[in-house]
Amino acid sequence: MSVTKDARFTGTLGSFIFLSRWLQAPLYFGLIVAQGVYVYRFLVELWHLIAFALLNHPAPASIPLDVKAPEMIVMLSVLGLIDVVMIANLLIMVIVGGYETFVSRLNLKGHPDQPEWLSHVNAGVLKVKLATALIGISSIHLLKSFIVAKAQTTHELLWQVAIHMTFVLSAIALAWIDRLTYRAPTENH
Repeated sequence: MSVTKDARFTGTLGSFIFLSRWLQAPLYFGLIVAQGVYVYRFLVELWHLIAFALLNHPAPASIPLDVKAPEMIVMLSVLGLIDVVMIANLLIMVIVGGYETFVSRLNLKGHPDQPEWLSHVNAGVLKVKLATALIGISSIHLLKSFIVAKAQTTHELLWQVAIHMTFVLSAIALAWIDRLTYRAPTENH
């Protein structure tokens, strides 16, 4: 009789623990709201770029004051827009991939817009994709820093390069670990 009670308790406890994954759903919803904020910021920055380029408005506030050349202002503005898009892509990877991996299946089989990577997503693949996205975002920041290098000290630039290289090395390590962990077994001949 106690075995039955223990089995029921263990089954109920296991079900409760498994159900706790739904506590992450509000977190993903919050990231969707953050995605909306990024869309808004993108549109504001795009408007500032258009107003500068076509209407002779002052340079956007995100551009350092010592940058005067219009082509540099446009280039820095476009890099800022690319940065926002890359962060938005990172958010999508976390929202869709994280929800699919840790909360519940999205059941998108056969949907024409299903991302290719979603069909084989797992925690390892998601980590490598996120690390790669972070490298892209870091690259944009580093490029912007090099463009306005006169406004920064050598020490600041070296720290940015060191941080970027840390991202690169971390991504390589994650990819290598993922490859070792999820490598398909080789056939013995």
